[in-house]
Amino acid sequence: MSNYRRTYVPGGTFFYTLVCKDRQPIFNNAMARKHLRNAIVDELKRAPFDLVAMVLLHDHLHTIWTMPDGDSAYPMRWRKIKESFTRRYLGSGGSEATVSEAQRLRNQRGVWQLRYWEHTVRDEADFSRCLDYIHWNPVKHGYVNRPCDYPWSTFRKFVGLGVYDPLWGTGKVFEDVPGAEWD
Repeated sequence: MSNYRRTYVPGGTFFYTLVCKDRQPIFNNAMARKHLRNAIVDELKRAPFDLVAMVLLHDHLHTIWTMPDGDSAYPMRWRKIKESFTRRYLGSGGSEATVSEAQRLRNQRGVWQLRYWEHTVRDEADFSRCLDYIHWNPVKHGYVNRPCDYPWSTFRKFVGLGVYDPLWGTGKVFEDVPGAEWD
């Protein structure tokens, strides 16, 4: 067993990566995306936090959260989200990867990797790097050629906030494209 230790910073901002077990492409399915959204919304109601940014790819997700002042209980939130999603997803006929007998005896299912990766965002420059990583990830994985073309990302939210030019990551500037419009 590794000596991995999570960082607990009350009110902190964190970057997370969660991966489906055996890299199953669970989230290329609309039903799975709906179940994940509902699990997150339910947890936001139960134990609020600020979901700052997110990208949902076929077999993993990246997100940035800011916890409420005095609160660092993100592991409990992730546990609830993963449990809720798994229950809904499997209950509606979703498939899972094979689990060993030992895993089954520990009530583990073949939907999520057991652990997730967490990084404490240290400052504004680190936040910007994490945000860029999230929004560039669909291009990195070959799903699209431009971040603005990927539908399951908060990229458009950040365009609306003025953080990104709509054509960020393309080498072009929005104003240089004749007839360009942004919805």
